[in-house]
Amino acid sequence: MFTIFFFQTGVCSLGMILQRKVEQILCDASEISFSSDQDLDEFWKYLKNELSTEEANNAKIADEIEGLSREYVEGYSKLVNEIEGLSCPLELIESLGLEQGRVLTNFPCSTPGEDKGNVSSAPVEQNFKVFELGNQLEKSKLNLKSLEELESTFNRFEAIEKIEDAFSGLKIVEFEGNRIRLSLRTFIPNLENLLHNQTIDVAEPPEQNHELLIELMDGTMELKHVEIFPNDVSISYITDTAKSLRQVYFPVGVLENRSSLEWFVKGVQDRIVLSTLRRFLVKSANSSRHSFDYVDREETIVAHMVGGIDAFIKLPQGWPLTSSGLTLMSLKSSSQYSQQISLTLLCKVAEVANLLDTNERQTISGFTDRVEEILMQQMTAVTTST
Repeated sequence: MFTIFFFQTGVCSLGMILQRKVEQILCDASEISFSSDQDLDEFWKYLKNELSTEEANNAKIADEIEGLSREYVEGYSKLVNEIEGLSCPLELIESLGLEQGRVLTNFPCSTPGEDKGNVSSAPVEQNFKVFELGNQLEKSKLNLKSLEELESTFNRFEAIEKIEDAFSGLKIVEFEGNRIRLSLRTFIPNLENLLHNQTIDVAEPPEQNHELLIELMDGTMELKHVEIFPNDVSISYITDTAKSLRQVYFPVGVLENRSSLEWFVKGVQDRIVLSTLRRFLVKSANSSRHSFDYVDREETIVAHMVGGIDAFIKLPQGWPLTSSGLTLMSLKSSSQYSQQISLTLLCKVAEVANLLDTNERQTISGFTDRVEEILMQQMTAVTTST
């Protein structure tokens, strides 16, 4: 009984310790911002150790539950039969008192073939058996309570893990050697509340799911190689910047003493949000008159205009979350008719288009319409002069 009680107390203490550790991790993680200047090298190591410790503790508890469950299943039927066989004498002992109960329990325990010696020793043996079964019953109750508490502990850990994943969107799938596999869930903000003078005609999903396969430099938390799945977001610039994070000058108090891994993950999430918003806008801008393609790696939109003219539009940094205007890099002829338009005229159109007010260059469709108007004006001017 003492062993079971000690085990029960130990499990409860373990649950409380693990709960406090998880709560502390959640508290620490909630205070960490990817724009802060604290070094998270030790945090990642600490997180790895905590994850390993928690997995080991969970495995140990699972083994103990399995052993206890097997023990209870094997002894349950035997214990029930023995308790049922003694239920009547126990009830009589309790109702009539100990002395009268001894006489009553002595009588049914004797058989016609028993001698007087056996009869005289029957009450002692019977009372001892009652005492032993009573102890076993108490042990079973304690063990059952322990199982219930262990189940509650597992449920609590599972709930905490789900809450942590929901808030952070980041989950370590695998961490072995210098390789980390991360599950990255990026929440996409409501477009109508963020975009400047933009209209969305397509439904956007509330989140984007990716997986990062990260290889670190030996003995450090610095990036060596990174892959993203699905590969629908260009992260090469972010990767190159993160690799040289320690050597590149940054404003004091912004990125000083920060882990390149921390900066990289935050940068990838920001890039996913930006690329997703841009794709939604490009898809929404497609019409019977114009069609658009978005090239994420080049941060460029190709507008296919009427007449076989393609406009290559450069997106400013942070667009569409910023109010900066689009830039027309060049115009190219894509049909036999449009090839008759001179390169000089196309360059003139680009020059005039980029002089438009910022408000006229913020939306894809609006800017493309203005480019077409300028093109027609320039072509008319050339025709008139000749």
